[in-house]
Parts: sequence; C-alpha cells; structure tokens
Amino acid sequence: MRIYKILTISLFIFFAACKDKPKEKETAAAHKVTPSDKISDMSIYNLPSVWTDQDGKEIELKKLKGKVLVMVMFYTSCKIACPRLVADMRNIEKQVPQEDKEKVKFIMISIDPETDTPERLKTYAQENQMDSDKWLFLRGSQEDTREFAAVLAVSYKQISPMDFSHSNIISVFNQGGELAYQQEGLGVNNKNAIDKILELAN
Repeated sequence: MRIYKILTISLFIFFAACKDKPKEKETAAAHKVTPSDKISDMSIYNLPSVWTDQDGKEIELKKLKGKVLVMVMFYTSCKIACPRLVADMRNIEKQVPQEDKEKVKFIMISIDPETDTPERLKTYAQENQMDSDKWLFLRGSQEDTREFAAVLAVSYKQISPMDFSHSNIISVFNQGGELAYQQEGLGVNNKNAIDKILELAN
C-alpha cells in the first residue's frame, strides 16, 4: 500500500510537472481545500514517513493538514545554491501579510539527514532568522527523504562527503496536502508563488 500511494503521488506530480517543462508551474491540484475536506489520493498526507524537527520532536506530515505549506529541500552545509534558496524562502515569508501567516507553514527539509541533526538544524534556523513558529526544519531517514524528493520531482546526488548537487524548487501545497504550485530556479520573481499562497490562504 505504501509503494502504491508513493507511486500514485509521484506519477501525478511527474505528469503535472512535465507539461511543457515551464520554469514556473501550477498544478491541477491548485484549488483551495478546507481542513475538513477528505484527503485525496494525491495528498502528501498519505505518506507514512515520520520526520524529526529542529527541536528533536517527531512529526508526521499529516499533522500539518489545514495549513498552506511552502516547502524546499536543502542542506545546511551547502555554500552556493542553498543560501539563495533560503533567501528566496525568507523573501516569500516576508511578503505574506501578517494576518495570513497563521495559515501558512514554511518548511525546510534536509537532503543530508546524517549531517543535519536537530541541533544543527536549530542552530541554522537561528543563524538565518528562521526560528519563529512559522518555520519548520525537518530531517528523516535516507529512504523517506528519497521517497519524498521523488514526490516533489526534486533530484539530488551526493558528489562529495559534504556536498550535493540538487534541484532548486520551491513547492506550494494546499490545505489538503496537494501540490498547487512549483517555482524552479534561484533568485526568480516570487510574485506568482506569493499570489498562489495568498489565494489558498484566503
């Protein structure tokens, strides 16, 4: 059942993402979903993975149901792409009005769980002024991280003991955990991503 759900979600996102391969893409699941709605087959909340946050607490993704999620995969020792991804995420967060921030969660998922311990993630969050309750830093097992990256259509590969090559994608999910929008690239115009976040939050 687990493999079936992962394949279903991955195939959905693959076909949504491959349509004309735009740098910015809006998926078929972009509609707003209320917290009481039933979870669809395309929701990441079907995934059974368990993650650990920057405070060392275990969390399942389904606990985030009801929030608009803005998510990126990164690693703390990255010196080139990830700082720019972090800057993009912080820029998006700053442009979400205060009254809407309670409806949105900004999530950073490590692709290097061996190095990125909860302590390291917490320090990184503090150093980058991302330590408010709006931000969630997660690490999981190597298997769960790979599976989730496949769901997001994020590719990554370890090229040295401390370095990875990886996709630079910011993903927006609706309240039901369905992928609603993806932004690809570094330092791109965030307007469409912010518009989608605000559309889902209101």
